[in-house]
Amino acid sequence: MKILVINPGGSSTKIAIFQIDSKIARFKYAKISKPANYKIKKVFEETIRHPIDELKKFRSVLDQFQFRKDLVVQAVAQENFDFVATRGGPLKPLPSGTYRVTHKVVSDIKTGKVQSLHPSLLGSLIGYEIAQARKVKAYFVDPESVDEFMPIARISGLPEISRKSLSHFLNTNAVVRKAAIKLNRKINQSNFIIAHLGSGITIAAKEKGKQIDANNANEDGPFSPSRTGCLPLPGVIEMCYNKKYSKQDMLDKIQRKGGLFAYLGTDNIPEIEKRIKNGDKKAELVYNAMIYQIAKEIGSMYVALKGKVSAIIITGGIAYQKNLVRRLKNWIKFLGALILVFPGEQEMSALAEGVVRVLLKIEKVKKY
Repeated sequence: MKILVINPGGSSTKIAIFQIDSKIARFKYAKISKPANYKIKKVFEETIRHPIDELKKFRSVLDQFQFRKDLVVQAVAQENFDFVATRGGPLKPLPSGTYRVTHKVVSDIKTGKVQSLHPSLLGSLIGYEIAQARKVKAYFVDPESVDEFMPIARISGLPEISRKSLSHFLNTNAVVRKAAIKLNRKINQSNFIIAHLGSGITIAAKEKGKQIDANNANEDGPFSPSRTGCLPLPGVIEMCYNKKYSKQDMLDKIQRKGGLFAYLGTDNIPEIEKRIKNGDKKAELVYNAMIYQIAKEIGSMYVALKGKVSAIIITGGIAYQKNLVRRLKNWIKFLGALILVFPGEQEMSALAEGVVRVLLKIEKVKKY
């Protein structure tokens, strides 16, 4: 069995094909008691880059659908696959798991019945049409809108605004599985803090398999390479009403042009570390401030778990930066928890494995 994986991001669409171990494939619908009994391997991979100038001609994210779909169809025209797996995107609040991409999912995305517009939503639209054309099934796995918050975590401080559960759930859930295997622990008997460090930063608390709290990278938590995270609100209100910035200008500042980019003119971490090495004190101050804010958010999730933490996990693309990880560890080592580092994003394999778990009846497919 082969699974086509489609993962649209801000400036690229990643695609891959994973093959399930042939010995298991002969018993593809058998009930497997231990997930370790199956193996998958990547047999095809391509990243389709979308330059900013190329995407500027589209008025909205959804307008990119046909353009991106045609490129994916062209890339896999000569490939065979039996299922499609995609990212879900910020859909309505959902339990974690693997879902069929249905007409209802497609309709909700196209009519705007989602929590925010993000390129990941295109995954379900592209996957659905490709699956229809190939007469196979399409699934999405652990979308950004997975909501397992404890009720107390939803309270914001203003009744008109609730804290939303929108996070890098796909990757945080995948690395928790890795950590549990590494530590030989059951997920439903373990507590983890996961720091997903990318262009946006999510710090999540998982208690016995449930994500009970996490910051929304677009709204709160630490600032990141290109997002502002939590800001002093009176200052934000002043900027909104000084007639200098439009609503879109403010959203761009907060979600795409904030953080390191706003202070240093770049969100390129290796470039910033090179500046620091060459004596740039401003770059060092701002860089350390981001690390400090990440550490503070980890501390807040330590409180959410009442200090009962099996491990703190550092993951995401920025986790490849050893200097950053070292500085972050220096801030949080006093907590006394084991610190594990899984650099990069596990999204592609996590999407494939979500489908495999359903096919092998390790998990039941969820209804959207």
